[in-house]
Amino acid sequence: MHVANLDDREPFTTKDGSTIREVCGPAWTPARNQSLAEATVPVGAATTAHFHREAEELYFFTAGSGRLRIGDEERDVRPGDCAVIPPGIEHKMWNTGEVPLVLLCCCAPAYRHEDTVLTEPEPGDEAA
Repeated sequence: MHVANLDDREPFTTKDGSTIREVCGPAWTPARNQSLAEATVPVGAATTAHFHREAEELYFFTAGSGRLRIGDEERDVRPGDCAVIPPGIEHKMWNTGEVPLVLLCCCAPAYRHEDTVLTEPEPGDEAA
């Protein structure tokens, strides 16, 4: 049996700019077809618009408030909301609240930087 605890996981920044702690994934657990991570978007921040060539994502919001765009649709999100993001569809998140926006993100197949395609310049990119 494999059990991991979120508090034991070191955070890292994904290609879209969110900070995540992966609690389960193929690189270090028996999971082979998916990953699960807690993602955090700081107050006033946003992710870089992007899509994944292969991965379908589920975003389950647990804290804070924000705005989520998937394709041409945009809506406010809050704890308890769950969004399905199909492969190949551009998406972006903004933290519009006064506390960090926190969500669980399940990716199938598992998250890989190489599967992420940015569709806008990264913050601080002089070429923007």
